[in-house]
Amino acid sequence: MATREADSILFARWIIPVLPAGKRLEDHALVIQDGRIADILPAAKARQRWTTEHPVDLPGHALIPGLVNAHTHAAMNLMRGLADDLPLMIWLQEHIWPAETEHMSSQFVIDGVGLSAAEMIRGGTTCFNDMYFFPDATAQTAAAAGMRCSVGMIVLDFPTVWAGNAHEYIDKGLAIRDRYRDHPLIDTMFAPHAPYTVSDEPLRKLRMLADEMDLRVHMHVHETAFEVDTAVKDSGRRPLARLQELGLVNPNLLAVHMTQLDEAEIALCAEHGVSVIHCPESNMKLASGICPTAALLAAGVNVALGTDGAASNNDVDMFGEMRSAALLGKVGSGDAAALPAAAVLQMATLNGARALGLEDDIGSLETGKSADLCAINLDTPETRPVYDPISQIVYAAGREQVTDVWVAGKQLMASRQLKTLDSDRLARTAEDWRTRLAGKH
Repeated sequence: MATREADSILFARWIIPVLPAGKRLEDHALVIQDGRIADILPAAKARQRWTTEHPVDLPGHALIPGLVNAHTHAAMNLMRGLADDLPLMIWLQEHIWPAETEHMSSQFVIDGVGLSAAEMIRGGTTCFNDMYFFPDATAQTAAAAGMRCSVGMIVLDFPTVWAGNAHEYIDKGLAIRDRYRDHPLIDTMFAPHAPYTVSDEPLRKLRMLADEMDLRVHMHVHETAFEVDTAVKDSGRRPLARLQELGLVNPNLLAVHMTQLDEAEIALCAEHGVSVIHCPESNMKLASGICPTAALLAAGVNVALGTDGAASNNDVDMFGEMRSAALLGKVGSGDAAALPAAAVLQMATLNGARALGLEDDIGSLETGKSADLCAINLDTPETRPVYDPISQIVYAAGREQVTDVWVAGKQLMASRQLKTLDSDRLARTAEDWRTRLAGKH
């Protein structure tokens, strides 16, 4: 049989395709050609059918889809640890917002996203969905790092250094969308901050534009009991009910946090195809509440995982989020069988891709999809013996066991060495920003 030339062939102890859920392929190979997955087959057959000048041997590794971090404020890595052990509104109003008012700039975002991109790549994340100021700087930095990014066109009622009012936020966001419309790694979506920071008029405009352009809407919703109680006191409606009246509860909505949900609201999300983005560690740290993930999944809601920003987490570690989501889902539902490892891995990969509208291209290892991949070394004392590689990934492995990462076939990390980012420069930049921010907030 004639062999075909491949750009690269990855020979792994295990390949975890994610679809079908729980499937494990042992001693298989994944073939990369033109940035996409050309074949997945037993290693012996791969050596017969394919040849390459760039084989990669992963003898003790599990190869999985690149992780999708479905909710970030990536530039806030520069605020990691700035204001810890505080509830959400005090944290925001007395510490984070004042720091942003004083220091926010395009350079802050470039430097913060660069630092975050390095952390995410080192933790196996290949795609992130961001909401922050200067989204043009986020797009620029993510693209330079070779990461896939959905950039949020942020909208607020009040002025910031990025825009003066809701209409200017929208106009500047649409200009970024036009600039990156055909970029292979950068997508855009609307990102109104929250129901309590965006009024009805701009939300109606966003809904109209989202419908016309088939764009998603990424928003903090029902993050805390205080948010919900205040909305009921002020308007007689819970925030999700208000969004429904405005026509925003639909398959394009990414509702982040959602710690305060009743049965009717869970049914509403299922009926209208809403994606819920679960950020377990940020929610726990800010004592915001517990998202009812088991009930949402049982109802058929697409639930993805996000880290939130490093100022409230304090990292962008999707391995930590997977473990926390699995354990919190069990204790929150009182059911040890809730959120099994395979379901949680899917939340961190394919469900995130579905939320972003990218499931045809990423989120699972299938022939024809983009070669966005993460290799995890399970041949370590921390993860031996391996009875089930999926369980080891979710319950035992740490991000430091990620050895290699690819996006669209391009290797961003090889044997723990970053290929597209300068770690030394990032360290110097982070220290410079620490000096500027320290002691002021």
